[in-house]
Amino acid sequence: MHCLLVYHPREAETYRRLLEAAGYPGPIRIARDAREAVEEIGEAEILLAGRLPDEAWPHARRLRWIQSMWAGVEHWLRAPLPEGVVLTHMVGPFGPLMAEYVFAHLLALGQHLETYRRQQAEARWERHNPEPLRGRTLAVAGLGAIGTEIARVGRAFGMRVVGLSRSGKPHPLAEAVYTPDQIEAFCAQAQVLVLVLPHTPETEGLFGEKALSALPSGAILVNIGRGAILDHDALLRALESGRVRHAVLDVFPTEPLPPESPLWRHPRVTVTPHVAGVSLPEDVVAAFMANYRRYVAGEPLVGVVDRQRGY
Repeated sequence: MHCLLVYHPREAETYRRLLEAAGYPGPIRIARDAREAVEEIGEAEILLAGRLPDEAWPHARRLRWIQSMWAGVEHWLRAPLPEGVVLTHMVGPFGPLMAEYVFAHLLALGQHLETYRRQQAEARWERHNPEPLRGRTLAVAGLGAIGTEIARVGRAFGMRVVGLSRSGKPHPLAEAVYTPDQIEAFCAQAQVLVLVLPHTPETEGLFGEKALSALPSGAILVNIGRGAILDHDALLRALESGRVRHAVLDVFPTEPLPPESPLWRHPRVTVTPHVAGVSLPEDVVAAFMANYRRYVAGEPLVGVVDRQRGY
């Protein structure tokens, strides 16, 4: 039987109950802190976790497969993974959640909901013309599973979609797909720019002065990828010039975002605490069990991470 270790500081017991209910056939061990992780990792063949304390790695003698609870993997790539361990990340559940996040903000901005909320507090009756999404160009940087879902919803709202990806290969939902060396042509069309890229050496700072200066005046920017792909100094200058009308930021190079950051108090920036793609235990367990069945059958796993590419 395949011994499974679940590491989660708060919800390890919840995961165990869900895994048992889903029919996981082997022993399930749980750890909630570094001490427990050190005690339990030695017998584990499979690890289900968002991360693992550094102290536990020297004891991971039998580990063969890590299923991350998250979509992002940069912290795993910095960890001393034992030789031969397969790393998979979450694919699927985050697409609908993150698309809802993106379009909740776009719709709120286009329908002036915050303005009406302020007017309500003042008992002030004043109308503002809505700004419909239909006919606007949605530029999605990163056309994996999450970016594809955002593009699908954008098309459902009648938006024109263009994309940016490492390969630049055609995508069924995008009129055109650009590569990073074509970033200015990509950004020049972006009335709404959504960043969904992972953090790799190639994407770090990719959306800086050159890219943001190419945006059409009054663009909306949403970053749900990784904080390091966006140059915040360049973003503040783009906000000051009006090149960016509003920025919605869920991810940051340093988290939590330091209290002294000017982003907290900027009137045209929305800050949220990395909540666009929360890992819900029910979704994680469903995805893990589907991958576990592939593991037992000797079939290719979904979401295998290419450590050289960084995603």
